Amino acid sequence: MGAETPTLTAFVARMTQPEINLAAWGSLVYPISLAIEGPIIMLLAASTALASDAAAYKKLFRYMLIMSITLTAIHVMIAFTPLFYIVAENLLKIPIELHESGRLGLQIMTPWTIMIAWRRLNQGAMIRYGNSRAVAVGTAIRLVTLIAVLTIGMNYTGWSGIKTGAMAVAIAVTMEALYAHVTVQKILKTNLPLSSDAKPITRDSFVRFYLPLAMTPLLTLLIHPAGAAGMSRMPDALASLAAWPVVWGLVFLLRSMAFAFNEVVVSLAGKPEGIMQLRRFARILALSTVSLLAVIAFTPLSEIWYGKVTGLSGELTHLSSITTMFAILMPGYQVYQSWYGGLLVHHHQTRGISEAVMVYVCLALAGLWFGAQYATVPGIYWTINVFVFSGLCQTFFLRYRYRGISIQ
Repeated sequence: MGAETPTLTAFVARMTQPEINLAAWGSLVYPISLAIEGPIIMLLAASTALASDAAAYKKLFRYMLIMSITLTAIHVMIAFTPLFYIVAENLLKIPIELHESGRLGLQIMTPWTIMIAWRRLNQGAMIRYGNSRAVAVGTAIRLVTLIAVLTIGMNYTGWSGIKTGAMAVAIAVTMEALYAHVTVQKILKTNLPLSSDAKPITRDSFVRFYLPLAMTPLLTLLIHPAGAAGMSRMPDALASLAAWPVVWGLVFLLRSMAFAFNEVVVSLAGKPEGIMQLRRFARILALSTVSLLAVIAFTPLSEIWYGKVTGLSGELTHLSSITTMFAILMPGYQVYQSWYGGLLVHHHQTRGISEAVMVYVCLALAGLWFGAQYATVPGIYWTINVFVFSGLCQTFFLRYRYRGISIQ
């Protein structure tokens, strides 16, 4: 899944007006879409932890439907009404030349939230009942669909880069959701028990369990549009906004294995020797991903990636290469966020997760505000360093919260 953004940017960078379209995607379409879907991101962890029987799954499905329809309505209000200009111009201060491209992309992305919610719920059931391979197959289908639509859009239509990219992402995630729905039917019929010894899910118990989880990605993803708003008020705004989705795509690619580790911890922490093996794997994963990003950042590989593979201009390649140097710790601390967060979910102590996110958000917002007032370096440099510092503080707070329950 982490390959999605680098693939998209590699195509868009080779189409007309690449700087405008990349900046519109990175400052408006993707951040706003992510922020809106934030509350349903943790349905994967919730389904993995709570889908104990058929009745529990049906309740989870109903809650998923209510949340995703509500969030899609918010997406429609922003994309199709004058509210878009309030958000883009008054709130985020995005350069006016990006507005129309950003609005078109956001309109095309309307199915995004409900499709993400649907497939994450079903993927959680797959992971719980030992069919995580199907999750990988679904992601492969998503990536193949993305590349196919991008290829058709670039070579056989007159679509703009933002239209091609948004269409590719929307269609790809829809295909992945449909595959997850078809695949999970076998689990529902043959693996999911009609009843279990688990405590029945009620609306109140689900809210107590899920609300702290939902706040985690919601607050985290709200930082993406905040980052765009900050860069729009700092030096080299347009270049920073254009380079941002490309750099973030590479970093996310290496962080993606760490994101997936969260559900692995939830699923396996209770197994014999589970904690010991998971801790060992966390060390290996953190060291490997940080080392790989460091090799890319501090060697000519960064110029090859951004200039040759992604197709950026010389100016954006230089800007992106320097930014990557500041980001090398991100994959490592993401591993430990998933490690401590997964352990807290395993112990049904999710409050500490939302508290850690509040630490991250408060520090990031303070750093972005300060940068908007006083930064003299390109906005993307300032923003990535703010995110790294805030993320490290979030990780140490999660460690503090887990140590608090582990010694009880």
